[in-house]
Amino acid sequence: MDSALQLDISLSGALTAIAQVGDLSMGQPLGHSRRVASLARMLAQAAHGDGEHLQVAEQVALLRWSGCTANAEGFADLLGDDVEGRRAMLDLTLGKEEMNAVHQATPLAVVHCEVSGEIAKTLELGEAVEAGLCRVFETYDGTGRPLGVTHEHIPEVAYQVVLAGDLDILSRAHGLDAALRWIHDQSDRRYPTSLVSLLVENAKEWLANLEMLLQPPPHAETERSVSLTLVGDVIDLKLPWLAGHSRQVAHVAVEAARLSGLSEPTLTAIGKAALIYGLGRAAVSNHLWNTAGALPYGAAERVHLVPYWTQQALRPIGELAVPGAIAAHAYERLNGSGYFRGVMGDALCAEHRLFATSVAWVALRGSRPWRSAYDESEAARLLKEDVGNGLFDNDVCEAVIAAARGERLVHQPKPSILTARECRILLEISRGASNKQVARLLDISPSTVRTHVESIFRKLECSTRAAATLKALTLGLIA
Repeated sequence: MDSALQLDISLSGALTAIAQVGDLSMGQPLGHSRRVASLARMLAQAAHGDGEHLQVAEQVALLRWSGCTANAEGFADLLGDDVEGRRAMLDLTLGKEEMNAVHQATPLAVVHCEVSGEIAKTLELGEAVEAGLCRVFETYDGTGRPLGVTHEHIPEVAYQVVLAGDLDILSRAHGLDAALRWIHDQSDRRYPTSLVSLLVENAKEWLANLEMLLQPPPHAETERSVSLTLVGDVIDLKLPWLAGHSRQVAHVAVEAARLSGLSEPTLTAIGKAALIYGLGRAAVSNHLWNTAGALPYGAAERVHLVPYWTQQALRPIGELAVPGAIAAHAYERLNGSGYFRGVMGDALCAEHRLFATSVAWVALRGSRPWRSAYDESEAARLLKEDVGNGLFDNDVCEAVIAAARGERLVHQPKPSILTARECRILLEISRGASNKQVARLLDISPSTVRTHVESIFRKLECSTRAAATLKALTLGLIA
């Protein structure tokens, strides 16, 4: 990856992105962890008033599921479907036999806690957050995991977050009254009675006010920035064979964009898109990702929604709006055979084409459970074969292969279907100039301008200035 580019994100943006990965991984609606963060903050405030502990509660809640991509493979082996199985585990609809198996799977809890703690350490969130994350599976009576420690060794923030999470999940799954009854029954077993009493007393009001409290994460200019590569790494952890994948895509895509003459801001947006484009992958079971060959219709449909989930997950993070739009086109193809939109041809701009081709190249060069990685020459042959089948643009394909090989090409402008004079005239009329105004500007006759305009319309297969302008913008003929 290009070290000169700053592929950073605000701390709040990173926390939200990782929280969204966790929500999808655990079979929860997007925004679940943000709701839990607000509820945990209210519970912490009711217990101890204002102070730094409120931020600790929020951050532990947002990162509560941050280790779940790391043990997804283990849960897939244990439950068959790591996403649906964990959803059932959380809303208490998992079968008794499966639930017992989960309780005995201590190594999975160890992996989760270690990874989430390491994420907090990397983000420099402090010891209180790290300690809370390492104890979210422990219980008041000492029957929790992974260590089975008793309440005096469990920080209160862990209880606050677990209580808030149980309230959000169980009230949605079974109704508020049933959720509160179950929570009350767990007093001094799962969590301390004092916190349970506070929650039960205020739950209805807190849930009613929750939507008003759920604002997009602030992005102040003074807020600390962190590397977006961490988010990409968390995403990639879901599948062992994707370790480092997002970084590889970022490197190839950025270098190909540079060879193609794209602007520095576009390079940065493409690099960020590469690090987050796999976010929606968390919504699909590892069992499906590890399946060789064609997937049946229902399963294929879930995979085809991955870029949709990526786009939806990134919506609350304003600073990732542009990279997110690029990321959502990772699997689109020029002939319209891609997903999830199925857009084609001119509707795919330069960065969309380049990004999708880069993703395809890195996939070919990586190994999968059902095949070895293709070597460089074979990957190039397969990618060019896809060009021949109308999936990718040839010039973009050449740039991606050259970038992957570490070459430095002199950018050659793509041949235009319009002449330079026609492009200039179209640029002016797209800005509202009349034929006479263009004639004066270019020191030519109005009849010459009219002839050029007719030629432009014919070449672009348009009959109006507005349509010609739109198509020219899409084709990159004017800017």
